[in-house]
Amino acid sequence: MTPIAQIQRQHGLIGRERELRLAMAVLSSGRHLLLEGPVGVGKTTVALAVCAYLGRRVWRVDGDDRFTEQKLSGWFDPPLVLKAGYGPASFTPGPLAEAMREGGILFINELNRMPESVQNVLLPALDEGAIQIPHLGEWRARPGFQVVATQNPVEYVATGHLSEALRDRFEHVGLTYQDEAEEIAIVRRHVPQAPDELAREAVRLVRETRRHPAFRRGASVRAAIALAELALALGGLPALADAAEVALATRVEVNDEEGADLKGLLRGLTEEKKKNLCVISPSPS
Repeated sequence: MTPIAQIQRQHGLIGRERELRLAMAVLSSGRHLLLEGPVGVGKTTVALAVCAYLGRRVWRVDGDDRFTEQKLSGWFDPPLVLKAGYGPASFTPGPLAEAMREGGILFINELNRMPESVQNVLLPALDEGAIQIPHLGEWRARPGFQVVATQNPVEYVATGHLSEALRDRFEHVGLTYQDEAEEIAIVRRHVPQAPDELAREAVRLVRETRRHPAFRRGASVRAAIALAELALALGGLPALADAAEVALATRVEVNDEEGADLKGLLRGLTEEKKKNLCVISPSPS
């Protein structure tokens, strides 16, 4: 079994052979990795699966615009400082300092949601394998230290641009939506009790939100999984429209200029399928 097949089997991944191969190459060569793609395409799954296969210890940070430099690199505990002063005994290493000290991987989920000041802390760590800790001086990384990060496209809400200097320290692997057959297989794996037709229709409807001009942003296969589960709970395929209102409301954006309401759009897309199913085939001559 190939390494890629092993990763797919161990982590329940379907497809993504090329992305896994590229990510493996980046990490195996000691470089830093940036995975970029829309919400729900499996960036985090790919990153953590490759790290696990390589046997690397991972410190995880989730992007947040309230995240501080101190949370990333480390901080001094005030009571300990009063007792013993500024020194190693009163310092609590953050995930960046921990990963550097242990020669492990710092995984940053949604890097471009981090404040610019936090992103800047990463530059010397990525470039020189060192950061400056106030009162302690230089903190150097052991061999093996790497950073793996993900980010959503900049057009997504609450995301920003990474500086050119920071992007230059990463190797970039892009992820897009998978093809229809793979998405159906993903839904079947996550919702094995769903009939084949329900899995297909959940995927079809979600994929339609990515193509239809009334949608500014469509949904991912994650929404198709939720859609299939909810439709089952509501009675199966006939409940697809009701399930779509619940599953897709938080996962798509409708174009304002279209003046279309989400409920009406989703009803229209599901009704279109019903009409197609009702077409009477011509009688054999």
